Amino acid sequence: MILGSLPFVPRGTTLPPLPYLLVVLLAAIGVAVAIRRRRPAIAGSHVLGIVPWIALGATLHVLYVLGALPGPLAPFGGSPTVYVAVATLAGAVWVGADAAASGVGTDGSVPGVPAALAAVGTVLLVPAVAVALVAGGLSGPGARWSAVAVVLGVPLAAAVWAGLTRVSPGTTVTGGVGALVVLGHTLDGVSTAVGVARLGFGERSPLSRILLELGWLPSVPVLGEGWLFLLVKLVVACVVVHLFAPYVRDVPSEGLPFLGFVAAVGLGPALHNLLLFTITA
Repeated sequence: MILGSLPFVPRGTTLPPLPYLLVVLLAAIGVAVAIRRRRPAIAGSHVLGIVPWIALGATLHVLYVLGALPGPLAPFGGSPTVYVAVATLAGAVWVGADAAASGVGTDGSVPGVPAALAAVGTVLLVPAVAVALVAGGLSGPGARWSAVAVVLGVPLAAAVWAGLTRVSPGTTVTGGVGALVVLGHTLDGVSTAVGVARLGFGERSPLSRILLELGWLPSVPVLGEGWLFLLVKLVVACVVVHLFAPYVRDVPSEGLPFLGFVAAVGLGPALHNLLLFTITA
């Protein structure tokens, strides 16, 4: 079912056939219930352990776009289904690792769980990326501009994070998760601007497309007119981290997962962009 024609819905948004949709929803509900019952302690390291899973979701969607997913799995690869499915699998691994581990760390969490979570995600991610590279090949211009986006985006994110923590010292309580929010949205903004300005890609989100198609904006090197889109992304990311820093300080078990979700909303599309450019541009 294609939903991309609806107002404010990104192009390419689809829902799988009903049987697949029911499987994803029932699995997600089951894992959510398991997490609620077990109530595993949550530290910043747990949220950071989700990063390979975010990359896995982005990679599987690239495989879906390329038509490289096996037939029975293909309906799970559309957006947003793939992200719900991968998040559900990550949640199941999290609960399983928490149940299998023993002992309690100084932050109340079970030692080894974040590492196990990241390790399983990485084990699944590596072959998925390899399949994408084999299926799509390697584009010289695309790989070059993806590298430019990373080289520009990472130092910019570091500078913005340093500036944010200096202007708002309270945001340091968010630690690596807050920094991940800034990094994810910086990479998303830079990669999207580069894709539109240098590689001829379009933006699927209607609201983002408005910012990228303002014809009166002056163009800048590398980013073209997409610098405004990047600026908006950076401002929103910083404001969110600033506003939710007290929440993270007072209720980290709720505030950290929320910031992790915000980070995933930026980092997932960014990694999707970078891989897609590398093999198709």
